[in-house]
Amino acid sequence: MGILNALSTAVTGLSAQSYALENISGNIANSQTVGFKRVDTSFVDLIPDAPARHESAGSVGTFSQLTNTLQGSLKSTGITTNMALNGDGYFTVQSNTGSNSQPVFSGQNLFTRRGDFQSDANGYLVNGSGNYLMGSVSGQGSAPIKLPTTPLPAKQTGGVTYQANLPLYPKTARADAAVAGSELLDAGLAGGATVSGADRAAFLGQTIAGGDVTVYDGAGTAVTMQTRWGKTASSAAGGTDTWNLYYQVSPTATGSAAAWAKVGAATFTPSGALTSASSMTIPSLAINGTTVGPVSVKFGSGNLTQYGDAGGEMSNGNIQQDGYSTGTLNGVSVSSDGRVTGSYSNGQISTIAQVLVAHFNANDLLKRMDGGSYAQTAESGAPSFGLQGSSLTGGSVEMSNTDISDEFSKMIVTQQAYSANTRVMSTAQQMLQDVINVIR
Repeated sequence: MGILNALSTAVTGLSAQSYALENISGNIANSQTVGFKRVDTSFVDLIPDAPARHESAGSVGTFSQLTNTLQGSLKSTGITTNMALNGDGYFTVQSNTGSNSQPVFSGQNLFTRRGDFQSDANGYLVNGSGNYLMGSVSGQGSAPIKLPTTPLPAKQTGGVTYQANLPLYPKTARADAAVAGSELLDAGLAGGATVSGADRAAFLGQTIAGGDVTVYDGAGTAVTMQTRWGKTASSAAGGTDTWNLYYQVSPTATGSAAAWAKVGAATFTPSGALTSASSMTIPSLAINGTTVGPVSVKFGSGNLTQYGDAGGEMSNGNIQQDGYSTGTLNGVSVSSDGRVTGSYSNGQISTIAQVLVAHFNANDLLKRMDGGSYAQTAESGAPSFGLQGSSLTGGSVEMSNTDISDEFSKMIVTQQAYSANTRVMSTAQQMLQDVINVIR
């Protein structure tokens, strides 16, 4: 019966348009949901088996069509732990099967574009749907990313990097161009491992300032390491240009107590290039009663020179060291390559974790879950991890890719198609009524 088949086909049409309207409704409802990917409706014709030239138009079926690969617009939030993906990929997350105070992670990875992550009471990064961000922590396997809640331990200074140019002729307080060798440090002062408090004034008058740097002991106590240079031999007098480096042991030393200690000697060619070793070692740096420990003073290649200087002072000085005091976490940022870094009150920047970004060969065959997350399926294939050409934007989130105007257009078309199917049903009903009336 063609009329009955028409009724049956109209029913499938109503069902299909209802399904399409349901998707349109969901898309509009989630037009402001972070990371939401709209669901389109795919219509498929269902043709009954029939001989040639007797085929019918058939009924209709519907399937969902995901749009996971369509990027939503990025919105700046100013929240540094928020992040948005540019390009392909998903944040890897896990759900909490325990409590908020004592989270227990499911162990099953889910995948999402929802990047409105913020720190919870335990320091974990959690998005608006309650999923916990996974990452590579300290180069180990994946784990929920947790921001440090304890201070960064202090680090003892172990190395000092020194860059400077020493003048060919140092204009010390005693230097007199008319007196040969007056710019040099006396042999009696230069020959000892330390300079006593009694010789402090003479030493200061025969040396030039070498700059200072703050160094730290194992407990994070800061002390200032002051340095001075004394030239002990000169090529102008037929010798080899030689300088001694000193650091201040105690600014208040008197008598025979050590006021300055010798670090080592540096020699130069007449053209100003360093010929001695590019580093010196202080076996146990101790300043004003604070013992820092062994410290290496490194000059590197070409960083310590002896060129003419009109002022007769050290120039181009730059002294750096590798220690720091204890520090508390001040802020967190996310770099474009997915590194979550923390900035501390002591000026240090430390990498906390690497965000785990997953990629699938068949993005639209993932299984949709609550909260804007997806689960792996046999059809989607297994994930591969890494940025793979994508990048992250910190302090931003990806908004829904729903276009309200487009959804309204689809809704009008859907409404008209639904109404047309109801007309088919009313027409078929009228035709059946006419058949019934024939036999009356």
